[in-house]
Amino acid sequence: MGRFFRTEKGRRYAWYLYDFGNSAYAAVVILAIYSAYFKEGVVGGAEGSRLWGLAVAIAMAVVAVISPVLGAMADRLAIKKRMLLVFTLMSVFFTGMLFFVTKGDIVTGMLFFILAEIGYRAAQVYYDALLPEVASRSELGRVSGIGWAIGSLGGILCLAIVLPLVVLVGGNLVVRLTMVITAVYFLLASLPLFLFVEERAKPRPLLPGENIVRAGFSQLWLTLRDLRHHREYLKFMIAFILYNDGVMIALNFAAIIGAVLYGFEREQLIVLIILVQLTNFAGAWVFGQLSDQFSAKGSLIASMAVMVVAVVWMQLASGAPSLFYFIGSLAGFAIAGLQSVSRSMVAKLAPAGRSGEFFGLFAVAGRSSSVVGPAVFGWVAADGAAHYLAQGLEPQAAEQAGMRLAIYVILGFLFAGTLLLLTVREEEGAAVAEAGASA
Repeated sequence: MGRFFRTEKGRRYAWYLYDFGNSAYAAVVILAIYSAYFKEGVVGGAEGSRLWGLAVAIAMAVVAVISPVLGAMADRLAIKKRMLLVFTLMSVFFTGMLFFVTKGDIVTGMLFFILAEIGYRAAQVYYDALLPEVASRSELGRVSGIGWAIGSLGGILCLAIVLPLVVLVGGNLVVRLTMVITAVYFLLASLPLFLFVEERAKPRPLLPGENIVRAGFSQLWLTLRDLRHHREYLKFMIAFILYNDGVMIALNFAAIIGAVLYGFEREQLIVLIILVQLTNFAGAWVFGQLSDQFSAKGSLIASMAVMVVAVVWMQLASGAPSLFYFIGSLAGFAIAGLQSVSRSMVAKLAPAGRSGEFFGLFAVAGRSSSVVGPAVFGWVAADGAAHYLAQGLEPQAAEQAGMRLAIYVILGFLFAGTLLLLTVREEEGAAVAEAGASA
């Protein structure tokens, strides 16, 4: 097996398998189980939505601060794989530690989640930065899409493993046990990449008197200065910050929206996320193919249109639980395109040999947006619920009204991002990246 993973095809499959594992974290911790458990089982009420949004925002802020410098350092020393290992182990460990979070453990529940989320999100910087090492420029969209699709299958399989436990046994102990199962699953799927795939980038020696932290900041400063030569990349980053805010709200609050607006129980949430992961698989493949055959920008705009339809439908629809399965599935199809094609767009606009730097900035863009969006959504939902409660609505109706008000935040970010994305000239940016790589 080790010999296979050292071949060109095997390297790519090891890269896919990492997505297979980390998608289990996203499916179980963020989407289906822990977010809803934290809101109701640990905190309770609309305040749970606000604190969940705050926890997500804190984790994203930390990753936004550390990613560009660590990305530059990883490029300079050719240690992307080692950095990936460090943050993956961090995420795995603290995901397992969520087992110890019980009712009322608000600070512990937030702290362990924040640390697991920092590890998960920071690791993605280095995982994404390895994409140009396993795919040629002409294959970036397809390989990124396949990775995302295989990752979706990984999330489905992990949910299928924990679903019988939740349905047949039930109880908060089982919910907490799913955190341990997810951590082990994530670790095992990551092993082929860590054990058998060598990073091909070569380190650039430090100058006399230079230390690695200073070198990282120096490289970051040079990267930021150099962005004036990569205007299309810069415009894309700003567009991504805006539309990714809407995406991250939808992902981080999917289980909470389902529970509040549609009365979903834990088992229904797991089934919903399995459906979302299936359509995520389809969306990643479809939009990845569109990206390579036509353009990444066109594929992103098509994904955005589908996402807007799903969010508007969610806003206008009644509280029929069965309807949310269709809405969530449509959103999952769109989100796969937005996320996987965004990754391949960065790979296309980043000069070869500097993927860590440019994916580090991509991480800053993504995590910066993820700070604002979930925090604003949670604040609007909680304050909206308090407002409607003061107007005389029953607590449940007030919480639902506040949640529907907050959904407008998602639409606002999606529309703003789309408008700026329309101005990005993809082929011109790719030509500049190739010229920079040759130089």
